[in-house]
Amino acid sequence: MSPRKTARSSSITNAPHPPASRPPASRLPEPRRRQGSRTGRLLAASVAAAACLGASAVPASAATPAGSEPVVSRGVTIPAFYNPPAQLPAADGSLVRSEPLPLGLSLPGLDGRRLPGTATRLMYKSTDAGGGPVAVTGAYIEPAAAWKGDGPRPLVALASGTMGQGDQCAPSLSLQHPLTVGEGTVSIGYDNIAVYRFLAAGAAVVVTDYAGLGTTDRLHTYVNRVDEGHALLDAARAARSVTGASVTSASRVGLYGYSQGGGASASAAELQSSYAPDVNLAGTYAGAPPADLTEVMKGIDGSALAGALGWSINGFAQSDPSLKAVVDANTNDVGKAALKDTSTMCVGDAILGHGFTDSKKWTANGKPIADVIAAEPKLRAVLAQQRIGTLKPTAPVRLVTGVHDDIVGHEQARQLAVDWCRKGADVTYEAVLLPNLGDKILTNHLAPLLTDQGAAISWLTDRLSGRATSSNCWSMPMQP
Repeated sequence: MSPRKTARSSSITNAPHPPASRPPASRLPEPRRRQGSRTGRLLAASVAAAACLGASAVPASAATPAGSEPVVSRGVTIPAFYNPPAQLPAADGSLVRSEPLPLGLSLPGLDGRRLPGTATRLMYKSTDAGGGPVAVTGAYIEPAAAWKGDGPRPLVALASGTMGQGDQCAPSLSLQHPLTVGEGTVSIGYDNIAVYRFLAAGAAVVVTDYAGLGTTDRLHTYVNRVDEGHALLDAARAARSVTGASVTSASRVGLYGYSQGGGASASAAELQSSYAPDVNLAGTYAGAPPADLTEVMKGIDGSALAGALGWSINGFAQSDPSLKAVVDANTNDVGKAALKDTSTMCVGDAILGHGFTDSKKWTANGKPIADVIAAEPKLRAVLAQQRIGTLKPTAPVRLVTGVHDDIVGHEQARQLAVDWCRKGADVTYEAVLLPNLGDKILTNHLAPLLTDQGAAISWLTDRLSGRATSSNCWSMPMQP
């Protein structure tokens, strides 16, 4: 039995996984008069999600060493590399294994080195929110370009935006296959653009897959701030041990992330001084961070990305198995099937399979999930523990939020800047002013990622070069 099958047998519910060729169980028949509108919204959301892809498709194939049973997630074979060993090293950030990673988009250089760099697939040890050891995968890319800034070559630890919960959605796999298509699954490596821009500037990049995304021994603990923050900081540590890497403990480190990645980079910025003081943190970019999950879950409900509710619930039950009984008591058969279904989905699948679903369809009492959480002390406590903003980052942070973001709400992101400013942190807050581009279809959430990316990369590159910055916390009362 494969590790993934073992993990699935102990997941939240024993509801059968709907075959990829069938409509997911939560997609209930709708009146014909609404079908055209819903189809149009799903198409618009799918186009918005694909807008960040700047690459052609690469076939999704993965070789498995002889004697290893392959794990298959929605028709995509997960390389045996992603199966964690029974024992892990003691030290956080220690390499478990590595191998060459062919980049899906690369060119031969004049000096024989590949452009934009040479990639290595990684597995390293981290510590999860429960204090236990966890294997995390990712990728390190040594750039072909020279670093022209001050000091030794720096490192960007990049946390990807939401990719999904299926192992085939792992960011390191998307570097190899920018577009992955399987049996009912679509995954797009939209953060690859940022990776390549940092490489072009001469900065090395390490990308984390997060706990349980890619690795086949557990479910991905989606938006768990401790798991994500630790995974990102330990990726920076692991990068130093990669054969041929030019980064060292003296290299300045920048954290970069948007959406789920913005939450991960924000959490890592808070945790760095206590968890990873050996990481020479120079600055953090946190775009559209989900800092208050109680508010964010309200924005996700009924949106194109409604499937992310399933990823959140699945992930918290993975971290705390005692929550499974609470989840089971509060979900109906449709909800149980939806949680099972989303556990192997990527973003594209979730949009097409559960886009614009009202969470009332999943709950036993017919109330929205936000109301269910409000009535359950244990669930309220779980979300309270995930709040970002209770600790002070010790290095400069640039926090960006779109004023019309209705998926990862603007107000809760702005509140994070306020919370940090009150603690005396060095915060550069930027509110992205764009017109309303459509309610709940991801456009208001994705547009700032694109329009602000150049400024974000320039700001972080300046920090990696040792240039000083100053906080604009004084302007918060005037900022939207």
